[in-house]
Amino acid sequence: MKPSEDHRAYRKILLASISAMVAETTTFPIDLTKTRLQLHGESVSVGSARPTNGFLVASEILRQQGPLGLYKGLSPALLRHLFYTPIRIVGYEHLRSSLKTDGGSLSLPAKALSGGLSGVVAQLVASPADLVKVRMQADGRMVRQGLQPRYSGCFDALNKIVRSEGIGGLWKGVFPNVQRAFLVNMGELACYDQAKHFVIKNRISEDNIYAHTLASIMSGLSATALSCPADVVKTRMMNQGKIMYNNSYDCLVKTVKVEGLRALWKGFIPTWARLGPWQFVFGSHTRSLDKLQGSLLSDESFHPLSCFRFRVIILDGIYIPSSSLKDASHV
Repeated sequence: MKPSEDHRAYRKILLASISAMVAETTTFPIDLTKTRLQLHGESVSVGSARPTNGFLVASEILRQQGPLGLYKGLSPALLRHLFYTPIRIVGYEHLRSSLKTDGGSLSLPAKALSGGLSGVVAQLVASPADLVKVRMQADGRMVRQGLQPRYSGCFDALNKIVRSEGIGGLWKGVFPNVQRAFLVNMGELACYDQAKHFVIKNRISEDNIYAHTLASIMSGLSATALSCPADVVKTRMMNQGKIMYNNSYDCLVKTVKVEGLRALWKGFIPTWARLGPWQFVFGSHTRSLDKLQGSLLSDESFHPLSCFRFRVIILDGIYIPSSSLKDASHV
């Protein structure tokens, strides 16, 4: 790769990281609400927990802690994207290049595999930041009870976790975290193409940003349904300080046994509601920054949800080339 190409690649990765941070900040109140719902009624028998929903949770946070209360845990969420987004992009590109044959194009499963593996590596590296984010989000419940939060900030949390739980404590919940990324990928990959084809075929929208948004909302429903149980287990495994669960399977069994099967889909609505806005803000901001830097290619049609040298669907954990989906459906 030439120096100018290196510079261009590094700049695009930087723009992607910044855009991911903007998208994360924009949708963070929804993510915090989801986490609180997933922890609500933990270890409380069916029917014993006070009924709640996303609106009630967000309203209570605003009433007790003000607007800034909706951003507890934002700093580790932003820190995560300093590692997660670049690793995912670089990993995908390398895997894609190594699997591609001379003059040929990758099959859809091969591209999905490349995206999945790069997402796994990125999740493994960024999991400590995820853990700190979950714990800081959960600490708001202690403030509500008049108790002192466990952590004063991101780096205080990292320091205390290492001292009390060891280095390995930073990777609690990493297995369901990785599993969730794959399940989100499966749901999106299986349904996005069909959903977009349906939208265009029935003339609900042309092949543009609106068709993408509608398809993302529809495919996001299946992705959320598939991944929500793993997400609940991930959140609970990461939040535990004292050992409540021996492993992810133990957490799954105890959650169902004590709270019922429906507990595995706690936070379903905010999880689903966050997917579309995150993708839209990410893509739009990437485009704006790219224009600002004057790095648009004159021979490339760059729409709001395209980035780098390949068009992608921005999944919550995986990059999948949308061109491959489009080719598969001939839309």
